[in-house]
Formats: sequence, structure tokens, C-alpha cells
Amino acid sequence: MLEQARRAARAALEAWRRAAGARHVRHNAPHVTRAGLAADLARLGIAPGDTLFVHSSLKSLGYVEGGALAVVHALQDAVGPQGTLLLPAYYLPGGTVRAACAMPDYVFDPRRHGTHMGRLPEALLASAGVRRSLHPTHSVCAWGRHAAGLTEAHHRAPSIFGMGSPWQRFIGCEQAKVLGLGISMGPVTFYHALEDAMGDAFPVPVWEDRTALLACRDHAGRRWDVPVRPFDQAVARRRIDHPGRGDLRAYFHREFDAAGLRVNGQVGDAAAWWIPAQGFYDHLRQLASEHVTIYASAAQLAARPIGRA
Repeated sequence: MLEQARRAARAALEAWRRAAGARHVRHNAPHVTRAGLAADLARLGIAPGDTLFVHSSLKSLGYVEGGALAVVHALQDAVGPQGTLLLPAYYLPGGTVRAACAMPDYVFDPRRHGTHMGRLPEALLASAGVRRSLHPTHSVCAWGRHAAGLTEAHHRAPSIFGMGSPWQRFIGCEQAKVLGLGISMGPVTFYHALEDAMGDAFPVPVWEDRTALLACRDHAGRRWDVPVRPFDQAVARRRIDHPGRGDLRAYFHREFDAAGLRVNGQVGDAAAWWIPAQGFYDHLRQLASEHVTIYASAAQLAARPIGRA
């Protein structure tokens, strides 16, 4: 009962924060529309038939008339009926993979578990024709031409981001692009696709030694046990998304600009960018061979000048 009361209190506090934030944005931020966002995406280089993995900050776009669902519709307009949208729908009880692995009674169920990734993934999850992968910590949701193929059998993949996961399948899609709306180069889970593909050959030992089996139930109620390996906490504190690693985020920003891979522009009131998925992946592999990863130290960054061929 106490835990239920705590969850209810947290939910009420989150609802209050969202309402307060929405009021602030409505009164202070530029107003944007679905049509305006779709036009901005087209100017950025998002084209019909694209497959987009989207990471976003909804509030950075300004006050969107119609809210998160209007942004979803603008993205759908931009890629068209032959395009695909892929958004993170992660559900992380306790806030981290490690915390989820430590919960003995945790069972992920997509029929009742939403996402901790914000209002845009929530809006897509609630839309018609959307598929969601089955995974206890890193479920993704997808709409469009490749939605079924991207989300299929995620729970059977040997690791979160490895072979058979949505990330590895996404890389192989034609016109696949990683899209950032109002975010830096920090909170981009695409980086982990290289780590899981390389396994122990990756130059940084990013995982704990143990592998947990976390339970899921699919839409038919069947139970699946899914292997999940937590990130090493000490290593994660050096990662590009850590608040103290502004140097690493700035390096990757400038590096991908210098490599001619990052396309920059504006969508609504937000700074936006995209990088072709295959080029992104290949360049991450090249950087790793030169001892630059999303965990690199200041000394490692200094030893490899930005833009070195």
C-alpha cells in the first residue's frame, strides 16, 4: 500500500510539473503548427521514405498547437506513407538498467507499462498503427513501412542493442537517419549499437560482469525471460550524456560536422540535426579504432584532433 501511495504521489507531482511547464511555454514560447513543423523538417532534409530514429525535447520546439500529437503528425507528414518513425519507449523502473535488474519481482508488460521517455513517445505509443518492441528496459515504438520488421523479436536479441535489435535493423534501412530535435549529441542511444555489435572487442569495458534475466509478458500474456547486462556505473559516469561531459558532447558535435555527416537546421524554435545511420555507425567505429568513444577522457580527445582523416 505504501509503495502504491508513493507511485500515486509521484504521478500527481509529474502531472503538476507538466501542467506548469505547459502554461509557461504557452505564454512565453513561439507558437508553431503541424504544417510549420513539417515544412521545417523538409528544409532540414527529412524526405519522403526516410526511416527516422527520433530523439527529442518537446518543449524546445516552442508552443506546439495540438501538443505532442501534432509533432507526431508533422513527422509522419515529413516521411510520408513510405517512411518510418522509430522512437524510444524505454521503461526503466528505478531509473537505470542496473536498478531494473535488481528488482526481483519486476515483469515488463506492454499492456500496462508506458514509457519514461516523455510526451512525444507517449503520443506515438497512443497512436493507431504503432508497433512496440518487447523488452524489459529498452522497448522502442515504431510507425510506418518498416515498423513491424524493426520491432519484431527484440526480446530474443542476445543484448539490448545487439544483433536482432531494432538498432541493428535500423542501420540497414534505406534512408535511415538519426534525428535530434532540440537535443545535444549527448542523449543518443544509437551509440550503444556499436558497443553491442563489437562486444568484448569494444575498447572500453562498459558492462558489469553479470547478465540478468528480466521477465516480460507479450500481448498474448506469454512470459519471456530476456538477457540484460547492466552498465558499469563507474564507466557510465564518464559517458557523453553525463552532465559533466560537456567537453565530450562539444567534441562529437564538431567532429561530425567536420566529417560532413551532421546536417544542421531549425525545427520550430529548436536547433535540430540529423546524421545518416550507416555513416554515423561507420564513423563511430573509426573513432573507436583511434581510442575515441563516448567515454573518452580529455587526454584522449586532445590526442586526436577534430576532423583528422
